Amino acid sequence: MTDAARTSASPDPMSGDLIGSGVEGGLRDQVAGWWQRVRGGDMGALPAIGGLVVLVVLFSALSPFFLTERNFANLLNQAATLVMLAMALVFVLLLGEIDLSAGVTGGVAMALFVVLNAQFQVNWILALLVGFGVGLATGALIGFFVARVGIPSFVVTLGLFLGYQGLALLIIGDGGLYRLQVPELLALQNGNLPVWAGWAMLAVMLAISAGSSFWDRARRRRAGVPNRALSLVWIKLAVIGVIGGVFVYILNLDRGQSVIAVQGVPIIVPVTLAILWIGTFVLDRTKFGRYVYAIGGNAEAARRSGVKVRWVKWSAFVICSTLAVVSGLLSVSRVGSVDATVGRDIVLSGVAAAVVGGVSLFGGRGRLLHAAIGALVIATITNGLALLNLPAGINLLVTGGVLILAATVDALSRLRAGGSFLRS
Repeated sequence: MTDAARTSASPDPMSGDLIGSGVEGGLRDQVAGWWQRVRGGDMGALPAIGGLVVLVVLFSALSPFFLTERNFANLLNQAATLVMLAMALVFVLLLGEIDLSAGVTGGVAMALFVVLNAQFQVNWILALLVGFGVGLATGALIGFFVARVGIPSFVVTLGLFLGYQGLALLIIGDGGLYRLQVPELLALQNGNLPVWAGWAMLAVMLAISAGSSFWDRARRRRAGVPNRALSLVWIKLAVIGVIGGVFVYILNLDRGQSVIAVQGVPIIVPVTLAILWIGTFVLDRTKFGRYVYAIGGNAEAARRSGVKVRWVKWSAFVICSTLAVVSGLLSVSRVGSVDATVGRDIVLSGVAAAVVGGVSLFGGRGRLLHAAIGALVIATITNGLALLNLPAGINLLVTGGVLILAATVDALSRLRAGGSFLRS
């Protein structure tokens, strides 16, 4: 692929804040460019999407309950915590770093929040802000040791992973448990939007997508950068409208098992979509996002180009830890209680979700949407195997196998993209 046919990952002083849109031109050019990238090893989320389709078909055939309205809503609620953590980890994985403490960071933040609120009667909003402050401070601490001192992120975050488990025990107490008493927070994972609000959410999604698309086109035109064909914008909006309409319609059906109707889009869906859009905006449409990709691709080249590598790494760890607190909040909202084990077991699943979705462990490649799709794959495996009443060990074996397969695909695609792929 020529330089004119692709968007460079390195920072551009003239158009560094423009969205990297890859191959320009009409639909045929887009398809040809996409196929060329796939042949070159850059498959993105394609394997994860294919795997998700296969899993849906398989579990639908094996269980009559899998494709029900109730299980569909339940799957979205189950996946939300993992989706949020996987998206948090993308910011550091793109740099070629890792954060093994993300899960327990959310756990410690929630432990401090619930103790302040339940035991010391601190207003829940203020207590929650303190919890988010823990996430922000933890990210800053990791960023300091990684970016300034030069300690590998694996070592720093492994130390925090162990240490924060002890801190959570000290805050909650060994064997202690606090129930979440805030209705507004419980509703995050247990409440639903009114039927009309689901359709309003879809309308807002279409408006935001259209506005951002035309805004990007205007900025690229002013910068003298080629634009894709306008018809592609309408195709994208049509796809969002159709798929989103089907989802809203299904979720608005009554899925209750009594005389009380249970219907509507789960509240967690617009919350997750909003964070996904904001994070994608940051990575795709800001200089900070372009610098993240540039550092992940070649940190030394980015530094010589004038990128403040230390500042970008510091900021990425802060974002990761803060979003990890959101993930912890969603976990607590779902179960309705906080104990000292919150966040212990989820971080490796978060890394697995990002890798399965197509985010490279080597840095420089992947998107938040890819991590979200990977999290849906893992959540679908867990959900489907539970419906089949299979042992939990089978779930771990299948998830581990999927992760190894995804990591293998990532490694082979990088070899192929670098021209070192061994052809028979």
